[in-house]
Amino acid sequence: MSRTLTAALAAALCLAAAAPAFAQHPPAAPAPQTKNLQGDQSAWINDPHWRAYYELTRQTFAAGPDKVDEAAYQAKSYALFRDFAAAHGMKPEMMVEHLKLIPGQVVKIVREDPTVLTSYQNFVDATFGPQ
Repeated sequence: MSRTLTAALAAALCLAAAAPAFAQHPPAAPAPQTKNLQGDQSAWINDPHWRAYYELTRQTFAAGPDKVDEAAYQAKSYALFRDFAAAHGMKPEMMVEHLKLIPGQVVKIVREDPTVLTSYQNFVDATFGPQ
């Protein structure tokens, strides 16, 4: 090989070795995370009205999911929602309108997974979503 060709080949090898590899694997994607799109709900979660709602729900299901009087549970739920609204300077009937589907949803959730009532945290996770 000629000296020029050898020098050119050596220079090309040096450049190739110094260049980044094009076949590198991309960085691993981050693990998926559950996000709460409603923002910080801690004021609601820590409010005594919602702990009372948890206790109402536990009492409602105490005799078993087949013995739940859904109309009575809804009426008691709405009473708590009104009290919550009044305690925070909101219009009670607007709060009931905002939360009107919650009692039925909670009944469905607890019937599907009774462990929701084993702790307030489980109840919060099931009703508010992961925090």
